Amino acid sequence: MLTVPSLPDYAAMAVTDKVFYAQLGQRIAEARKAQGMTQVQLAEALGIAQQTLAHYEGGKLRVAVALLPPLGQILGVGVDELIGAPAKRTGKRGPTPKLQQQIERLSDLPQAKQRVVMEMLEGVLMQASR
Repeated sequence: MLTVPSLPDYAAMAVTDKVFYAQLGQRIAEARKAQGMTQVQLAEALGIAQQTLAHYEGGKLRVAVALLPPLGQILGVGVDELIGAPAKRTGKRGPTPKLQQQIERLSDLPQAKQRVVMEMLEGVLMQASR
């Protein structure tokens, strides 16, 4: 198992570091839960104690940089996503925020109504492309 510094490390952190590590811990916890993993399972996969992982997720302990790549790999997310780096722009156009909201609302409808809306949308798009 990896050795980690004791909790007094938290007291020595600058406020900005505390905020960063709290957010990092939250993203780790969210990604872990999204994978359906427990803290025990993730800790075992990383070779660390469950208590250490709990302190990471709580932002009370600095996550070792060497753990970020295996964390990302196990959780199926990029290191940049874990640390909260801005998303890279690919140059591809995506839906506008309003359109994205409408798509999300559409997914809440029953399937029969979704089909009706999709048929109407296909008809409008066919007309628009003429």
